[in-house]
Amino acid sequence: MNPPAVIQLDHVYAHPPSAVWKALTDPALHAKWWAAGDVRPVVGHRFTLDMGAWGQQPCEVVAVEPEKLLQYRFATGTLDTTLTWRLAPEGTGTRLTLVHEGFNLDSPMGRRAFEGMKPGWPGVLARLGTALGA
Repeated sequence: MNPPAVIQLDHVYAHPPSAVWKALTDPALHAKWWAAGDVRPVVGHRFTLDMGAWGQQPCEVVAVEPEKLLQYRFATGTLDTTLTWRLAPEGTGTRLTLVHEGFNLDSPMGRRAFEGMKPGWPGVLARLGTALGA
């Protein structure tokens, strides 16, 4: 039995944490760089992300520290992973750390998701930078 797999990435943006936070938590901005959905920084808030060919993915916010941390369960009931976004000031910009964890590599779906998302996340983070006006 394999331990759950984790994807972790860091990206530095030339924008303050408030701007990066807005891109993570404003539904209109979020749709520009990743997926449409009613994401809100409120613990317990349930929302769905439209992942196109991968369908509608239910999510639930589990932790919030404004401009520092947003954590939510992703694809609840199927993939059952957790996304954690940590923001830290770095110079005049922001270091964003993404941790996507809980991939069950013993499940064919979990393994496919991990193998697809691991190389896909860097492009998503680059699009976030474009949405910020990197």
